[in-house]
Amino acid sequence: MKLIILGAAAGGGFPQWNCACANCARARRGDPAARPRTQAALAVSVNNSDYVIFNASPDLREQILATPALQPRSGLRDSPIAAAVLTGGDVDFTAGLLNLREGHRFALYAGRRILDLIEDSKIFRVLDGGLVPRRELPVDMPTRLADGMGRDLGMTVEAFVVPGKVALYAEDASRTDFGSSEGDTIGLRIADDAGKAFFYIPGCARVSADVAARVRGAGLVLFDGTLWRDNEMIEAGLLPKTGARMGHISVSGPEGSIAAFAGLDVGRKVFVHVNNSNPMILDDTPERAEAERAGWTVAHDGMEIEL
Repeated sequence: MKLIILGAAAGGGFPQWNCACANCARARRGDPAARPRTQAALAVSVNNSDYVIFNASPDLREQILATPALQPRSGLRDSPIAAAVLTGGDVDFTAGLLNLREGHRFALYAGRRILDLIEDSKIFRVLDGGLVPRRELPVDMPTRLADGMGRDLGMTVEAFVVPGKVALYAEDASRTDFGSSEGDTIGLRIADDAGKAFFYIPGCARVSADVAARVRGAGLVLFDGTLWRDNEMIEAGLLPKTGARMGHISVSGPEGSIAAFAGLDVGRKVFVHVNNSNPMILDDTPERAEAERAGWTVAHDGMEIEL
């Protein structure tokens, strides 16, 4: 099973188009320790021919252009992208679907809550339902992935609920939970027929007992690395929101992901969905060194992993 990190940054990418923070400034200057990253997405194949993309970031067109494995191979119109699987309804996980509107046949998988958001938005009607079947991804039930024609793709996905939040554009400001409900954010266990498996959890507000039990002893987990500390964007003057308000766990601290994973015996731990404000996104910071000492890798665009 081959994994390609198409994008490793959180919403807005790195550098973010309108951000002049110290991290983004270093990236714009071409600092080798501040490698640019597009918004989080993953491509997976078991045969090096058919690929499933996990989340469709707004940068998907750029990611395809940077990834030969996802480019046309024969005929006038062609793409190895056979299916897309969504773990949330936020713009940075769904907007890239609009890049796939030119008559390409593929299957779209998502939980019911996420599918409802897509179906309620008229703009996604550019994806012809006859070419792009919507398939519900049930929770806690292994689902065999197939392409738009129903051809088996050699992968099984099991979705599970993780703590999170409803997509920003669907928030209900009158409610203390902003209208969030179970299924707004999901994690995935992705396995091939040889028994090789990994977890993809790019958005998560807390490592609950259920999440911890699922990933314990896993060979590979790709996990939400949005913010180093909960209030980092407030302190930097970038946004008046904490990570918790946005539905993302912090990396550091006693309640953070490094601490939560410390006793879970995970073989390889990779941070994805890293925000431009997070000092860990830079190769030469104390925060990066701390993450690496704890056994974590910070993903970058184009990074490949083989299982």
